[in-house]
Amino acid sequence: MKIYFAGSIRGGRQDATLYSEIIKLLHTYGDVLTEHVGKSNVGEDDLTDEAIYERDMAWLEETDAVVAEVTVPSHGVGYEIARAESLGKPILCLFRPKADQHLSALIAGNPTIRCERYQRLGQLDAILAAFLRRQDRRPEHPG
Repeated sequence: MKIYFAGSIRGGRQDATLYSEIIKLLHTYGDVLTEHVGKSNVGEDDLTDEAIYERDMAWLEETDAVVAEVTVPSHGVGYEIARAESLGKPILCLFRPKADQHLSALIAGNPTIRCERYQRLGQLDAILAAFLRRQDRRPEHPG
């Protein structure tokens, strides 16, 4: 299985360590196309914005599932989610609620996106297992 992990890069890197841990969990289920999102140095300085766009859109085309950590708001992650939805990709959004922060209604209210709230990394194993095992049993779809 090919998994596209989305997390904030230019919108803020305060959760980079968490992203790295989520990516480790995702490796249990398949190849993570976007491992760089979990690195402290994302390594995109030598790429143009156009090259990043083309690369990421190609990865979205070939992925089997999208997992997005959406606690840190990011225009890019929102775009990736919308693009994945238009491609018919299964999408899981992970969100850590806080008193002063709420998940966008356009994500939380979308019936085609699975949203899961969590507080600790330890809760994610069961959430990811439930989502990704279901995707692993899906029949191949043209696209």
